[in-house]
Amino acid sequence: MPHCEYRLEGKIALVTGAAARIGAQICRSLHAAGCDVVLHYRRSADRAEALAGELNTRRPDSAFALQADLADMQAIEPLAAAALDLRGRLDILVNNASSYYPTPVGSVTQAQWDDLFASNARAPFFLAQALAPALRAHQGCIVNLVDIHAERPNAHHPVYSMAKAANAMMVKALARDLAPEVRVNGVAPGAALWPEHYFDDQDRLAILERIPLGRPAGAEEIAAAVLFMIAGTDYVTGQILAVDGGRSVQQ
Repeated sequence: MPHCEYRLEGKIALVTGAAARIGAQICRSLHAAGCDVVLHYRRSADRAEALAGELNTRRPDSAFALQADLADMQAIEPLAAAALDLRGRLDILVNNASSYYPTPVGSVTQAQWDDLFASNARAPFFLAQALAPALRAHQGCIVNLVDIHAERPNAHHPVYSMAKAANAMMVKALARDLAPEVRVNGVAPGAALWPEHYFDDQDRLAILERIPLGRPAGAEEIAAAVLFMIAGTDYVTGQILAVDGGRSVQQ
């Protein structure tokens, strides 16, 4: 169990894309702080149920898995309603679910555009909108997982980069529109947990050479930044914290 200096007893959080990788670690970190967690997943039922079981072993009746395809607009409000039904409230929304793959100019399809914008921009916005009344009622907060490529586009990933740029603007826009009851912030990872079967050794070395700290982030480091935005400050909103080992300051 990760060490945690923040305390979130009595709170409940919905984390999208929570079955594995960064989303799973965010759930573990929130849970270690005393927060109950709702783990959203799309396809990874076994992983989500296993994680919920792991957390419930530590603290009974504290973790719940809910399935939804966030690319389907008709699934968003039912997911919000199901999450609220578990405790009759929601304090924290972490928009982590994301699709990521290359879309080189000249080969982009509308289906790819729709998929990348659905997971990285549309679903986070409409889920936040659906849950805004509940979050307002309990002085809650939203944290979006953005990306440093929202500001500096990733080669061969124009649609993903554009969708994350929309996500970054969402942080700022919702921070204004939901204030003062709800704080809205973002965490922007750089290289973190190499995508499975995606980069070869040469690609990884080229990326590491552009990171001043010389290594990718671990899932616990990304989760720690999310936890800070939730519990470490009450006077920060509309901000995006880069957790990239200094990569975004490289020229």
